[in-house]
Amino acid sequence: MDKITLTFPDGSSREVSFRSKGSSVVGWFDSPSDIVALKVDNEVMSLCRPLRTNAKIEPVRINSKDGSEIYRRSLCFVLAAAAHELFPDFRLLVGHSLGYGYYYTLDRDSPLSAVEISSLEERMRSLVSADLPIFTEHVSYDEACAITEKLGLTETRRQLEYRCKPRVLLNRLGGIALENFADVYFSPLVERTGILSVFELKQYGEGFLLRFPTSSEPKKLSDFQDNPKIFEVYKNYKAWGQRVGVTSAAALNEIIAKRKMNDFIDITETFQAQNFARVAEQIHNHGSVKVVLIAGPSSSGKTTSAKKLALQLQALGYRPHVLSLDSYYVGRERNPKDENGNYDYECLEALDIPYLNQNLLDLFSGKEIEVPSYNFDLGERFFSGKKMKIEENDILIMEGIHGLNDKLTPLVKPELKFKIYLSALTQLNLDDHNRVPTSDNRLIRRIVRDANFRGKSAAATIGMWESVQKGERLHIFPFQNNADAVLNTALDYELPVLKVYVEPALRAVKPSQAEYTEASRLLRFLSQFNAISSDYVPSQSIIREFIGGSAFKY
Repeated sequence: MDKITLTFPDGSSREVSFRSKGSSVVGWFDSPSDIVALKVDNEVMSLCRPLRTNAKIEPVRINSKDGSEIYRRSLCFVLAAAAHELFPDFRLLVGHSLGYGYYYTLDRDSPLSAVEISSLEERMRSLVSADLPIFTEHVSYDEACAITEKLGLTETRRQLEYRCKPRVLLNRLGGIALENFADVYFSPLVERTGILSVFELKQYGEGFLLRFPTSSEPKKLSDFQDNPKIFEVYKNYKAWGQRVGVTSAAALNEIIAKRKMNDFIDITETFQAQNFARVAEQIHNHGSVKVVLIAGPSSSGKTTSAKKLALQLQALGYRPHVLSLDSYYVGRERNPKDENGNYDYECLEALDIPYLNQNLLDLFSGKEIEVPSYNFDLGERFFSGKKMKIEENDILIMEGIHGLNDKLTPLVKPELKFKIYLSALTQLNLDDHNRVPTSDNRLIRRIVRDANFRGKSAAATIGMWESVQKGERLHIFPFQNNADAVLNTALDYELPVLKVYVEPALRAVKPSQAEYTEASRLLRFLSQFNAISSDYVPSQSIIREFIGGSAFKY
């Protein structure tokens, strides 16, 4: 086949030579300088990769979700190359995201100094100014092992013990003084470094942040927004991972291969239970708490967390009661609508705040209330005769997205409230340079739950995920630092369990569907983990909220 036909978003088509590079066609689109990749039948492809089949193509621009992810990954790649040149005897380790940036440390006893961080940023900028090519190539398995060993990519080499393909795809950086830097390919990168001019390194904690622009404003950095409580939880969780010797996909795969999963699952669940117990002690020591407010983004495990916390409070002598915020929707007639004319159930105004606060005040004064319910089919509130009264050792638990926003409970005195933020903040990395995004963890949870309990396809869940994340950015993340405590609901063994459920659902997404872009990316991501049977998962685990078989009633 000498020619292939490419179909463009406007319906027009052109013939190009078989194996033409993606970069050879970007000039046919408007504003080609903003294009960082192509979607080929809805799969994102690096501009340096050859086009092999007749396909529908569209540009991936720098100000899109996919484009900003490519920009960030490419910056990480350039940082890794610069760190390898300046600090060849130490490993650069990526951490979690923080305020439009990724946290990094160097694997040595002393933290990086301000001067060293400045030198690292200066070297990155020189690599960007040189507009070096970033290209991908297949090498043999033995070559990949030799390259990663020579470059000191410890966890990448270790992972190759569990991903034994005859050909391994590498990203390479060309044209620098040291031998060409390479790393294993996970997802597309930009074709050349010159586009990566907007970034900074900022000293933080014992390491530094690689800061990058938002997708909406790719030409500038936003103001830094610190989240010290989230960072402290991550730091403690990472230290725990280092103590038990499991900080990467390779380490987890090794445990699975050696059939030591039972012990690791027990350790992981016990550590999480200890954290729930610690927060229950904080509530008890507070002395005057009448209501515990739990908030967290989608699929952070709010429902199970409320039940697990209730058990810990019972062990301290309390009698917990759950009051559902869903019962306080104003009803369809009064519910606000979003800019598209759809009902906005995530805004604060969707809840009957005055009625909720009056119920709370009545309960705290010893009065009995009739608890409302809500009919989602009819879109209206009703009463079923359920009563509630708060006695001396009783405590309320309410979970919902607005729990950390004081506008939810303006009439309740601060000393009566204890606010908890939940985050599924995994400390695992794929390898030294590639992180496991918290949002991916939650999206996979949600796809599994929606398929199991709501009859939704993976495509349907992926299709609404951007809207879900928009609601989180508006109504949850701005209030993280209002929390009295932060609980991490991620479990380091969960991705191998969820993999069994989610992979068939993701494979059912067709290349003709827009959601295929995300589905194919998640499948590549999950391929790094060996599977674990759900039989190993304890009945009270948070994972059971998504896969079923929980000892709790929902």
